[in-house]
Amino acid sequence: MTEDAARIEGLLRAMTLEEKVGQLTMIRADFDAAGSTLLAPKLADIAAGRAGSVLDLRGASAILPGQKAAVENSRLKIPLLFTLDVLHGYRTIFPVPLGEAAAFDPDLWTRTARAAAVEAAADGIALTYAPMLDVARDPRWGRIVESAGEDPFVTARFAEAKVKGFQTDDLARSDAVAATAKHFAGYAAVNAGREYASADFSQRTLEEVYLPPFAASVNAGVAAIMPAFIELAGVPLTAHRALLTGVLRERFGFDGVLISDFFAVAELIRHGVAADAAEAAALALDAGVDIDMASGTYTEGLPEALARGLVRIETIDAAVRRVLALKLALGLFEKPYARGEGALAPATIEAHRALAREAARQSVVLLQNNGALPLPAQTSRLAVIGPLADAPGEMLGPWRAAGEASETVSFLAGVETAFPQATVIHANGGDIPAALEAARASDAVLLFLGETANMSGEANSRARPVIPEAQRALAEAVFSLGKPVIVTLTSGRPLVAPWLFEKAHAVLAAWFLGSEAGNALGDILSGAAAPGGKLPLSWPFDAGQIPVYYGERPTGRPANPENHDTSKYLDVPNTPQFPFGQGLTYTRFDYTEPRASVATLRPGEILTVEVDIANIGDVAGEEIVYLFIRDPLASVTRPLLELKAFTRIKALPGERVTARFHLTTDAFSFPDAAGKPRLESGEIEILTGPGAAPSLLKRCRVHILTNE
Repeated sequence: MTEDAARIEGLLRAMTLEEKVGQLTMIRADFDAAGSTLLAPKLADIAAGRAGSVLDLRGASAILPGQKAAVENSRLKIPLLFTLDVLHGYRTIFPVPLGEAAAFDPDLWTRTARAAAVEAAADGIALTYAPMLDVARDPRWGRIVESAGEDPFVTARFAEAKVKGFQTDDLARSDAVAATAKHFAGYAAVNAGREYASADFSQRTLEEVYLPPFAASVNAGVAAIMPAFIELAGVPLTAHRALLTGVLRERFGFDGVLISDFFAVAELIRHGVAADAAEAAALALDAGVDIDMASGTYTEGLPEALARGLVRIETIDAAVRRVLALKLALGLFEKPYARGEGALAPATIEAHRALAREAARQSVVLLQNNGALPLPAQTSRLAVIGPLADAPGEMLGPWRAAGEASETVSFLAGVETAFPQATVIHANGGDIPAALEAARASDAVLLFLGETANMSGEANSRARPVIPEAQRALAEAVFSLGKPVIVTLTSGRPLVAPWLFEKAHAVLAAWFLGSEAGNALGDILSGAAAPGGKLPLSWPFDAGQIPVYYGERPTGRPANPENHDTSKYLDVPNTPQFPFGQGLTYTRFDYTEPRASVATLRPGEILTVEVDIANIGDVAGEEIVYLFIRDPLASVTRPLLELKAFTRIKALPGERVTARFHLTTDAFSFPDAAGKPRLESGEIEILTGPGAAPSLLKRCRVHILTNE
């Protein structure tokens, strides 16, 4: 038995039932005018061993009394675990995950998570509820803003990068925080895109779309996982033993902590699968949930559940072991006050701000451009118009942790800095005549439209994800002047606006860019930097298409305008406004056909695919290159495209570079009915290009030869 295991067993032997349940109970901070705090009754509960972790307490000075109550005043001196939603930054706010996913850069994803962890740990936080790994294909769902988009391969790479950044290779470091992969599994498939609704989808979709990112997070060593609020095919995830224990623990080998979502254990009663707190607590604990977040259901229900024979003490002990093991791994027993002991150096914050600017530049997606961007150096008068032009607080997005509007650069400020020679005329857009006057007096119009932060995120589903009507009226009036109009869309989701794309000279998807939003956009508008992002999801042409995504499966009656009885709409096209991977830069690239290293591939062998990309424009540029596969004949239908790799290349004008991809035969397998990988003989198409638009993809073929 290891020293840590012996310590845990010694604590277990010494614990009362109340203290064991306390380790499985997360309390929430109190709130007053000064912010989050722990009032006397909760400090008393901590000292009595009735709480093991705390949610939403922020700031070292607020956290210290709680930790002292646990470490110095409780009987067993077990430290508390302080937790917070640190999704895309703590004090320095980075682009929202959907925006950062557009960078297609795992190294960047790791670095921003590392910076967020450093800042959060310095304030006393030891665990974050990130990364969110819900593969999201429905922009009506507000939490799509927290996702990495529609693709399971991208989301799996996002998972690995974020876990590495938050946790490092040593959780005991004082600047490391435990990551929590959420929401297991299929949360983004909620009915009609409505938050907290039920979901129902096939076992194959679960295996191929929703499980792979969580498997990747487990392989990366994620410390905690959170089940989704929802129910799947009649079973709430908080009580889903087949998934939480059968898949996560037994198949994936996850040995970390499972933390319920907020009040989710108590909500098993509302789901209709538990009659009271004892039944709800027993269902969740038996399913594998170790910590009850904030509902108090374990405190109220587990002792009674034990007395009624609904749960075994061995199950309680197993959960306590996992919680104590996490606290030991985090170094909380040896150094309970290490997180929050020292303030960050100004140079560290400065470096994080520089990283935020880099991340924001890489996250912006140039959706279309008729030559209006970059703006000419001689531009002398710019109109900056719209409700989001001078709205620094909105740049932080729906999960801002300790981010402050006063420390955030607005678009207006960024434009003024990027164009010091120009006269910048600002109109917020509420007064359309004033906005038109500003536009008439300008060489070009910068129009800032989209969503405010509270229109995205949790519980902010939108049946029609469109630009608000008042903003459309403003835009239509500005377009009528005939001036060059460059639109920047701030949002946490794609916004359905075909009318806008018909009339704008250029459109940038800026998402919520974070603390350095204005400076990053100024860099792009001026040409000091080129936009670096590409869409991590398909952008709908119409809300009626939702969900629309590139990885659909084939139909026996594909769309054919000359045949009525085919899979199509009567009133809109099947294709999205912009495909997965859409994203322009300030130069152009030309692709050759890909080359496969072998014609036949056998199990265990490695395939190398090369494709040459030439910069045929006038400026240096970067390009994200994608590799998809298509299995046209298999024992089950396969998606029309499956992403298997991506990389970023750089090229000077006239330069030709080679992108190389290395694939094992695992890339060509798919799950069988039991979820085990199956590799079949047959021809596979390899497709490379700048995105998922079929017309832009070049292809070659390789033959898989198995022993079957």
